[in-house]
Amino acid sequence: MLLLALDTATPAVTVALHDGTDVIASSSQVDARRHGELLLPAVDRVLAEAGLKLEAVTGIVVGVGPGPYTGLRVGLMTADTFGLALGVPVHGVCTLDGLAYAADIEKGPFVVATDARRKEVYWATYADSRTRLTDPAVDRPADIAERVAGLPAVGAGALLYPDTFPSVHEPEHVSAAALAALAAGKLAAGEELPAPRPLYLRRPDAQVPKNYKVVTPK
Repeated sequence: MLLLALDTATPAVTVALHDGTDVIASSSQVDARRHGELLLPAVDRVLAEAGLKLEAVTGIVVGVGPGPYTGLRVGLMTADTFGLALGVPVHGVCTLDGLAYAADIEKGPFVVATDARRKEVYWATYADSRTRLTDPAVDRPADIAERVAGLPAVGAGALLYPDTFPSVHEPEHVSAAALAALAAGKLAAGEELPAPRPLYLRRPDAQVPKNYKVVTPK
């Protein structure tokens, strides 16, 4: 097994290689505006660090969000392209699950929250690092304050709203290393991973304007 994992659902552009036993190379950069520029060089970097060629990869793991439309699709389209080019399966993993897996919380329950912009967070609650209790959702922190009251929190979204999430733990951003390790464990146990389909949870910011004027000649 050699899994290439990547995620662009948050400001972190993160890539890792996992050989079925351990992470053998990884790279993470935080830049919310340069997903498209940073992702492929990061893939080249981890392959070079591991001394391997892309053709050695036996599977792709990609974070499916939830996340903003523009950033999220960079990772998903890249993963699909690699899968088609190499003829290998592409596995989806919820980005929030990757954060939960890497959380430095000994026992749950706890909540994971990432920045959804518009003064909202993407979030879900967890019984432990591998067991999600609720479906991913997007809400204003004040609207979920009672539901997450008293729970430790993980993620950059939680850091933005201390009134709702007063106890925040590492990590701040998801890592492909955690995604890869989580996926490798599930695959080794015979578990089926979801298809690489995006969890947008809301419509993209860019919209086709209504009642626009036609300027082309008839």
